[in-house]
Amino acid sequence: MAAAVAILLAGLAVAAEVSVVGVIGDKAAVLVIDGAAPRTVRVGQSLNGVTVIAVTKQGATLEFDGKRRALALGQHLRGEASVSGGAGSVTLAADARGHFITEAQVNGAPIRFLVDTGATMISLPFAEARRLGIDTSKAPRGTAMTANGATLAYQVKLDTVRIGGVELHNVDAVVLEGQGLNVALLGMSFLNRVEMLRNGERMTLTKRF
Repeated sequence: MAAAVAILLAGLAVAAEVSVVGVIGDKAAVLVIDGAAPRTVRVGQSLNGVTVIAVTKQGATLEFDGKRRALALGQHLRGEASVSGGAGSVTLAADARGHFITEAQVNGAPIRFLVDTGATMISLPFAEARRLGIDTSKAPRGTAMTANGATLAYQVKLDTVRIGGVELHNVDAVVLEGQGLNVALLGMSFLNRVEMLRNGERMTLTKRF
């Protein structure tokens, strides 16, 4: 009976933290779950409550903590259930150049952000905003300075921005036309509403309000 109970409890174990540390073609992902040794999990298989849905060269889509999430190589997530006080949290890993890049959702659609504490607001290239269904036709217009000079900018409000277990509502953003921006920037209109803790090559974001 004791052995049976032990097996049952092992089967019910649910991961609190998971990261993608490698991929094997499009067949399997190499995962680190709760700090344990890396394990290879094939597409369609589950381990400690984490199911591998799909694998690409850039990372893997996992079903974890009741939701599907796309994680880039090296990205690290903490499940919402493991965060005290009900606040969401996510831990990001720096890439080889020291940049923090994360998969996110804006208004429910996927997008990849570069964390930029020097950006006043979330900044979106015009093509990305159009893909996300963001209407700039009635948005206030202005001019923004970029590395390529001045460009037309539209100030918009994003209904939701979600990164891992952190979801914020009514987030200010700017949409930039022209060639001024080729990557979406996660700026201070989001970062000011979370606690940021950097520890070496990792950055943890925890929702404050």
